Amino acid sequence: MTVVLEAEGLTKRFPGRQAAAVDGVDLRLEEGRVLALLGANGAGKTTTLRMLTTLTRPTGGSARVAGADIRTSGSAVRRRIGVVGQYAALDEVLSGRANLVLFGRLLGLAPAAARQRAAELLVQFDLVEAAGRPVGQYSGGMRRRIDLAVALINRPRVLFVDEPTTGLDPVARRSLWDAVRELVDKGTAVVLTTQYLEEADALADDVVFLRDGSVALAGSIDELRLLAGPPRIETRPPSLEDLYLTLYGPTTAEENR
Repeated sequence: MTVVLEAEGLTKRFPGRQAAAVDGVDLRLEEGRVLALLGANGAGKTTTLRMLTTLTRPTGGSARVAGADIRTSGSAVRRRIGVVGQYAALDEVLSGRANLVLFGRLLGLAPAAARQRAAELLVQFDLVEAAGRPVGQYSGGMRRRIDLAVALINRPRVLFVDEPTTGLDPVARRSLWDAVRELVDKGTAVVLTTQYLEEADALADDVVFLRDGSVALAGSIDELRLLAGPPRIETRPPSLEDLYLTLYGPTTAEENR
């Protein structure tokens, strides 16, 4: 498998802050796999993503994404990746189709090629019926799908998705999961940040837990399941009397004492 992302000692310090926002993070990702960065708010997930996508410059360490160095070849990195931020970066007045064509043109596609690519993505993300409506009228789930479609216009080798399902209802969340799985099946590598263990379990091949900017735990999802051990539920009634009442009810409990 081809390695499409490799980071060593990635570090970010902001002026006026004593502790590093990201402190010596190592990452590795192969094509056709999903890497989940898991952690609470402030753990360093989004800052790590911003460095890997060249939106902010690291203060230490190194990384190569899709064969290009994030420090010295930022433009090459940006041509080879797709990014879905926490909030949809779309023109809400324009229709879904017009947004896709607009971003295609901004990425250098000719008018006909931009329209063709927009048509393909509308089919892929089941948005054909809504294609002519303003994005401002889309539901939360549809906005995330059109945002994901925009990130795929340039057929990226690596897709970065920052907390994609925050605020979505369960149906929209699973629809987005299906879309990500389909991309991975076609060979796209995905870096996903999330606060949800369920989401990491559903999508990720490998997981990195970040805490206070550092890697607290890393491994494949199967390895981490083994560390957690088999599921177990333990119940403990406050008293034997409460147990009888729970099992038998007030009347029968008296008879079974």
